[in-house]
Amino acid sequence: MRKRRSVSEINVVPYIDVMLVLLIIFMVTAPLLKQGVDVDLPTAPANPLDVESPEPIVITVDREGQMYLSTALNPDAGISAESLVKQVKAVLSREPNRPVMVRGDANGPYQNVVGTLVLLQQANVESVGLVTDPEDTN
Repeated sequence: MRKRRSVSEINVVPYIDVMLVLLIIFMVTAPLLKQGVDVDLPTAPANPLDVESPEPIVITVDREGQMYLSTALNPDAGISAESLVKQVKAVLSREPNRPVMVRGDANGPYQNVVGTLVLLQQANVESVGLVTDPEDTN
């Protein structure tokens, strides 16, 4: 009499189906993860932020002078000057050591950035950093 042997093969077809579904999900969601306002930053030699420091409050000023606040409920929507001052004050009252950064468009008037710095002064911000792109040393 012959003994029956069990077949010990792994069926990989279900795993391939799961991988294809995950691939489609990641392909659809990847473009949605990019957020922020598109500005052309000026280039300058600067040191990067310390990775240990808390996430900075970033105020973006586009070419037309419209301001965007990274800590707002909708960071992609413009913010008024009064609302900017109130929200920055509120965040800094909870986290006084949080850095404040300004991203100004390189092609916009300098007055836009200066106006934003004046608003931050009204919000009692003691120190402001300016965001730049690193210089190309080619």
